[in-house]
Amino acid sequence: MTITVRQMLQAKGGKVFTVSPDQSVLHALELMAKNDVGSVLVTEGERLAGIFTERDYARKVVLKGRTSAESTIGDLMTCNVLTVSPTQTIDDCMAIMTNNRIRHLPVVEKGQLIGIVTIGDAVKAVIEEQQRTISQLSSYISGELTT
Repeated sequence: MTITVRQMLQAKGGKVFTVSPDQSVLHALELMAKNDVGSVLVTEGERLAGIFTERDYARKVVLKGRTSAESTIGDLMTCNVLTVSPTQTIDDCMAIMTNNRIRHLPVVEKGQLIGIVTIGDAVKAVIEEQQRTISQLSSYISGELTT
């Protein structure tokens, strides 16, 4: 059985943290630190406009000598955000993240942002699926040996 993004979101919840493009990078960093997350999604109304990650901060603020208080999210966010739908699989997510060297995938259904999948979420889901398979196989084998 392959786990879908919808199943994973049901297990972990669909909580996402958002900021607007006009907010300061410092505000986004405070939100990320408070909630122990590595990214925030950037929204304009209901529309997903981008993503701001720890990697964006390190490469676009620190290395360029900018300040967090004076820089806005809109100036530094990643605009071309790859997304997934709830019907896609964890394998799909892992492939997208690996091939594009990203760690966060917003989940969009019918134009609505409904959650986010991280590389950690995907790895956890794969491990849990493998543990279930091992358990089922162990039960099958031990059942076969006792009959």
